[in-house]
This record gives sequence, C-alpha cells and structure tokens, in this order.
Amino acid sequence: MNIGLIAHDSKKKLMQNFCIAYRGILNKNQLFATGTTGQLIEEVTNLSVHKFLAGRLGGDVQLCSLIESNQMDLVVFLRDAVNPKSYEPNSERISILCDMYNIPLATNLATAELLIKSLERGDMEWREIYQ
Repeated sequence: MNIGLIAHDSKKKLMQNFCIAYRGILNKNQLFATGTTGQLIEEVTNLSVHKFLAGRLGGDVQLCSLIESNQMDLVVFLRDAVNPKSYEPNSERISILCDMYNIPLATNLATAELLIKSLERGDMEWREIYQ
C-alpha cells in the first residue's frame, strides 16, 4: 500500500513519534512524504521514505497528483487546525481530493492510529480490489 505522510510544522514531532510507534507496520508499505517531514521520519525511524519537495515548495501538490491518479491508498496529514502557517501544505485541497477519490485520510493522531491498525489487520485490502 502507498501511504502519504504530511505534517504541519507544529505536528512534525508528533508525526515522528507516530512513525516510531508504528514502524513495524509502516515498513511493510511504500511511504511518501513532503520533503522535510520525510527527512525527519527517516532520521528517527530508519524507514525508507520517498520524499517530495518540501510542502512550501510544492511537495503537497506532488502528493495530490498521486491521489488524483489513484496511486495513494492512505494519507496521514497531521495538521495544525488552529494556527496553520500560510506556507504550509493546503489541507483543504488534500481533503477534497481524498474525498473525491475515496482515499482514507487521517488529520489527527486518533484517526491515524485507527487507520494504521486497520491496515495491519488487513481491513484496507478493499483498496486493491477497488483500484
């Protein structure tokens, strides 16, 4: 499965901790992330992450193109809903595309954990049939 990982600046440490906690599940999948988030994940987990450009340089747009071409199976976007910075990835665009293309999207830690545990149980196999 292809998993997209994005985090606003204030959530990057949380994303690192999430990836440490679920490294065993994540390493069985293809990981894609915006540049800075991907680099930070690799530093603490030793996971292999395909890194796009940094979010402010268009990495979120690159991820959106995979969603639009039905090449993404799950997206974890830990966003700062209260104080997003103007240069951070556009959560609305990603959310709309995930809705349009029926891609599970987690925007907070609780939902991310539910989706990752679901992936581990095999509950996401419907994506392979759906594609």
